[in-house]
Amino acid sequence: MIANADALLKPLTIKGLTIRNRVMSTSHAPSYGKDGKPQERYQLYHEEKAKGGIGLTMFGGSSSVSVDSPAAPWNQISVADDSVVPFFREFSGRIHRHGAKLMIQLTHMGRRTKWDTEHWLPVKSPSVTREPASRAMAKALEQEEIDRIVADFAAAAKRCQEGGLDGCEISAAHGHLVDQFWSPHSNKRSDKYGGSLDNRMRFGIEVLTAMRAAVGDDFVIGIRMSGDEMLKGGLSHEDCVAIAADYAGRGLVDFLNIMGGQARDHIAHAVSLPNMSFPVAPFLALPSAIKREVDVPIFHAQRVTDLATGARAVAEGHVDMIAMTRAHIADPHLVKKLSEGRADDIRQCVGAGYCIDRIYVGGDALCIQNAATGREATMPHVIKKAAATKTAVVIGGGVGGLEAARVLAERGHQVTLFEKSDRLGGQVNLASKATWREALSGIPRWLTGQVQKLGVDIRLNTEANEAEIAALAPDIVIVATGGLPQKGEASGFDHAVTTWDVLEGRSEPSGSVLLYDEIGGHNAASTAEHLAKKGCLVEIVTHDRMIGEEIGPTNQPVHLRELYKLGVLMTPNAELIEIYPEGNRLIAALRNTMTDAEEERVVDSVVVDYGTQPVDGLHFKLKDKAKNKGLTDLKALIDGRPQPFETNGAAPRGEGRAGGYTLYRIGDAVAGRNIHAAIYDALRLCKDL
Repeated sequence: MIANADALLKPLTIKGLTIRNRVMSTSHAPSYGKDGKPQERYQLYHEEKAKGGIGLTMFGGSSSVSVDSPAAPWNQISVADDSVVPFFREFSGRIHRHGAKLMIQLTHMGRRTKWDTEHWLPVKSPSVTREPASRAMAKALEQEEIDRIVADFAAAAKRCQEGGLDGCEISAAHGHLVDQFWSPHSNKRSDKYGGSLDNRMRFGIEVLTAMRAAVGDDFVIGIRMSGDEMLKGGLSHEDCVAIAADYAGRGLVDFLNIMGGQARDHIAHAVSLPNMSFPVAPFLALPSAIKREVDVPIFHAQRVTDLATGARAVAEGHVDMIAMTRAHIADPHLVKKLSEGRADDIRQCVGAGYCIDRIYVGGDALCIQNAATGREATMPHVIKKAAATKTAVVIGGGVGGLEAARVLAERGHQVTLFEKSDRLGGQVNLASKATWREALSGIPRWLTGQVQKLGVDIRLNTEANEAEIAALAPDIVIVATGGLPQKGEASGFDHAVTTWDVLEGRSEPSGSVLLYDEIGGHNAASTAEHLAKKGCLVEIVTHDRMIGEEIGPTNQPVHLRELYKLGVLMTPNAELIEIYPEGNRLIAALRNTMTDAEEERVVDSVVVDYGTQPVDGLHFKLKDKAKNKGLTDLKALIDGRPQPFETNGAAPRGEGRAGGYTLYRIGDAVAGRNIHAAIYDALRLCKDL
């Protein structure tokens, strides 16, 4: 049992609103909006948390109140006109049916958005400034525009009330318009809105006063704000405490949602959305300090990934409500599992940041390890039993194979899992060896615990062959044998070692190392850090425009920060074309991909990352004996329907009918991709087998 769990399960009452427990999900921007509205996908995503026992779920991070604060960049919600109200009513009804409460975040983003989307209007801010993250030059607001935006906030709050929401918060965090006025870093005005802190607080006071006038005294209104911008020339901790105390003392807010940092540039963004390189709850001291100065409930979110940490924060009085937003992306049923005494079944967030990283490169929020999140219309969080029990064999104990075994066992099938090594986890075991990415080990750890509980027959140190598989007389065979590293096609590639060789200890480079990265993911950057920490002089070279080009914005800045700290030389726009020995050293020849100019490096070792080649030999040995010839019906897979051979038990006319099993291949055994792809392959296939 989790210590202090009772503290999390106590209700919290704010005005007349009683929230059933102290666990919440903060407003965020999963990019599930459609036409500026929270439609079915958005609602189902939050409904799953309500089913899972959450007390309060907040949606619509950065929901726009004005036409010059576009919702388009992240498919977000527009609350700028009445057309959103029916969607709010449908949404609130859906959440309330399960006993949870629902709120939204309202904002004007000011300069923290794009001008070249939606209505093509210039971004607005207190002063003519530029935010490095959004890259937009702002127009200074005039008084008439300020008055109009204040009225827009009030009208948006009224729409939330009419839509049956339980409350709302305004965003004064991450560099939105309200905190752009607060911060001397972005507010250079000399009128009544600039200069002293009292003046800089004026716009926010006007906004909250107008909102309260629009909705009356009973509707819950809060504010999300930083407890310390951690920015030279920005808001200090003392400034933030003063603002919080002033707004709460005026009765303008019913709760304060406190975070740390800001998001004006890439590294600040990564710090404000801390990944696995940070300790858990790294900024808990900030809400704790503010709680001592105010009489309203305090909410907090930032890398609270486990219930034990959340329970301690509430039990010790640091906060009144703990937000576990990314933790609910990993497992929306975590509160239900806690209350049922099944804490061991909670799929814990590892802090990979995959969910957020996808949003900021134009994708939708997806969990690295839970492929059902955000796909609730087609993918189950709770696996249903199959109509009949079958015998299944899974070959390969990486995360794809483990997820396949878990889902098949949840379906009620008898499952045997073959793994040729002495441990489960596959490539994730390798990735977790690299510096600050150890927390990835939590993914196979949870999956292993689940398959063991479900009674899967796990055969380690066993490389499956045709005879062993045939002896089990399976109905279903899943090939999840993963991939092995390639060395590329540069002349003399045999002189190189791979990132796998380094992380697994088969090669221990010393001296000067050239690390060539053709993939742009975490592997090479992590290995470069690993080598530099061992004392190597490292140059990382990539074909791409920058190091780690495929890594998202909550992770790439951390990699770059560490590489700079360690003195790693970073060379983009270069291709490795040849490696050859010269004495007891190696010559690595590079070609500039923009100019074709060639140059050489004299090094002690060359390490390469060219991705993986599928381990598919067994699949092709089994293919001709399978009823489906080893092919997955892609249309059925995409539509979420059972595979044809699983429903009729026979091959279509003209196909081979030999063998008693169907054969499927998933994950890197098909093509090198990532953790999420392997797990999604397994879930969407096996949920219907």
